[in-house]
Amino acid sequence: MYLKAIIHDAEEGGYWAEVPALPGCFTQVGTLAELEANLREAIEGGLLAWRVRT
Repeated sequence: MYLKAIIHDAEEGGYWAEVPALPGCFTQVGTLAELEANLREAIEGGLLAWRVRT
């Protein structure tokens, strides 16, 4: 499964990303390397939450 993530520069430094297909699924970190790992974790949590609600 592929999900689109939108990556933004954070005003205070670092980055934040959101996954439009999973409302409320976002993460914020200091480096792009951290972003990939955190984003995967956020997506997993978002999919698990979606699965429980359905």
